[in-house]
Amino acid sequence: MAPGAKLKVGQKLNEGKTKQIFELLDQPGLVLVQSKDQITAGNAVRKDQMEGKAAIANKTTSCVFQLLQESGIKTAFVKQHSDTAFIAAHCEMIPIEWVCRRVATGSFLKRNPGVKEGYRFSPLKMEMFFKDDANNDPQWSEEQLLEAKFCLAGLTIGQCEVDIMNHSTVAIFEILEKAWATQNCTLVDMKIEFGVNVKTQEIVLADVIDNDSWRLWPAGDRSQQKDKQVYRDLKEVTPEAMQMVKRNFEWVSERVKLLLKPQASSRVVVLMGSTSDMAHCEKIRKACTFYGIPCVLRVTSAHKGPDETLRIKAEYEGDGIPTVFVAVAGRSNGLGPVMSGNTAYPVINCPPLTPDWGSQDVWSSLRMPSGLGCSTVLSPEASAQFAAQIFGLSDHLVWCKLRASMLNTWVSLKLADKKLQACSL
Repeated sequence: MAPGAKLKVGQKLNEGKTKQIFELLDQPGLVLVQSKDQITAGNAVRKDQMEGKAAIANKTTSCVFQLLQESGIKTAFVKQHSDTAFIAAHCEMIPIEWVCRRVATGSFLKRNPGVKEGYRFSPLKMEMFFKDDANNDPQWSEEQLLEAKFCLAGLTIGQCEVDIMNHSTVAIFEILEKAWATQNCTLVDMKIEFGVNVKTQEIVLADVIDNDSWRLWPAGDRSQQKDKQVYRDLKEVTPEAMQMVKRNFEWVSERVKLLLKPQASSRVVVLMGSTSDMAHCEKIRKACTFYGIPCVLRVTSAHKGPDETLRIKAEYEGDGIPTVFVAVAGRSNGLGPVMSGNTAYPVINCPPLTPDWGSQDVWSSLRMPSGLGCSTVLSPEASAQFAAQIFGLSDHLVWCKLRASMLNTWVSLKLADKKLQACSL
């Protein structure tokens, strides 16, 4: 191992088939995850050295965790340290592999005779396996996991924690599935692991996600598979065969970097009838920033200066950047209807309603003449979310943030309910 000179590496905490975990003496709560140039199959029944695999796996894992973290998924990953190692939060690992499947293949077919390869699971098929090499990682039920009563870093794994891991696995799969689709690759299935952060007692995505973790079929074609299954399927391990496996791993590590790049540009233009609405508009801009969407604020009145309103509209139509207009106008909303009647781009009304006349003013945003299709969203944050949902249809990075936000909202409610039940007891 050759960690960076600035790290004070302590004792080895754990070692698996493809990686080693070391404590960091000068960074309590963090560890160094060092990959190895080793590839295995069948719980290491087959095991070979593959020069350069550590760097390939580390690059893949670092890019995948970066994508997930930027989307809003909680992970143990902190940063890539070197070509072959990354720094992560110290976790006590939950000894369960969570497997998520979109397409039936591999061991699922053996355990479920009669199901043909290629059967598509909608919703996703979830399975869990207890990490026990001596017994070939037996499949477990949810009831077995609950009865195990694992306690890790002071957190007992109960129904709430199992539900969080289950929902998180689905969200993580869907995010990576969406990302790989931009490269015309089908994410067939995937295995992940969770740990309990020793400092925060939070359940987070941990371990690694690299080309050992999934099945990946370019163009949905199994014959073009690029994952570790190619190594598993080798009848004989030869230098030529190992070079083919390595080329596949390198192909994935190069493509995975592209998952971090947006597929389309986008923009929200907020038109306010008066600067008195600035606070309302700033909330929209802040929410757009959360989704990674540029947001521009402009002042114009469709009642007092319709020609200027239409000139501003034309300015943003003319550069070809996909745009959603948000009309912020109190009292009588002329902005939204005028914009909607003169542009093919989406228009969202987000009127800043006041307690005195709000119930009357809102009708100017709700009752539209025929031929107009602008929607009305009263919450400034929700109007930005609606714009993000529009852009998410063509930009996977925006969609991924939306999906992670859904998960985090669900988790926060689950934890709030658990806390309330504990107080009631």
